[in-house]
Amino acid sequence: MNIAEYKNLSKIIAAYLKLDFQTDVLKQISKNKIIKPSVFISDEYQEYVTSSDASFFSQSRESKCINIVATQSYTSILNTLNNQYSSKVIIQNLVNKLWFRCDDIFTIEDIQKQLGKVEKERLSKSFSENSKESFYNPFSKNFISVDSNLSESINSYTQFDYEFDYKFFTQELSTFKCLAFLSDGNKISKPQKLNMLPYFKN
Repeated sequence: MNIAEYKNLSKIIAAYLKLDFQTDVLKQISKNKIIKPSVFISDEYQEYVTSSDASFFSQSRESKCINIVATQSYTSILNTLNNQYSSKVIIQNLVNKLWFRCDDIFTIEDIQKQLGKVEKERLSKSFSENSKESFYNPFSKNFISVDSNLSESINSYTQFDYEFDYKFFTQELSTFKCLAFLSDGNKISKPQKLNMLPYFKN
């Protein structure tokens, strides 16, 4: 149902269908039935998210249900639920994540905290000039130094900082590129930049 044309009704029906699907999936565990693999896919997930999704995502693995959701930002989910705790629980239960270009500060900060900090090398440079005598030239309007000494120092040091900064998420992730945070079920892979292959391109 077109959400642009039937905004409130579309959300009500979508929420009902989603909850009915979730109930049917979880029933397989309680009744000791043969568990049938299933998948839940939702684009613009922030339009249909409900607080009950948190408990479903945490139990759906046992029911062999794969959940694939796409949202504009973490703030979009928070804005719909109006509950920061529920929003965080839902996000935490989504193990595999693909982050595309984003300008939302709340989303970027949450991603940075999840990925943690790494040791980065920094360089600091300083330049100084010492002179025994100096004269002001009124014609060129600058100082003329006599018998001066110039010195430059470069200092290298390391400090802990977020591996991916704001610029990476706002400028370096171009269209069809993302930062992937994936797991094979046993091991979490190191975050890496991926090039996506759109189905509509050769």
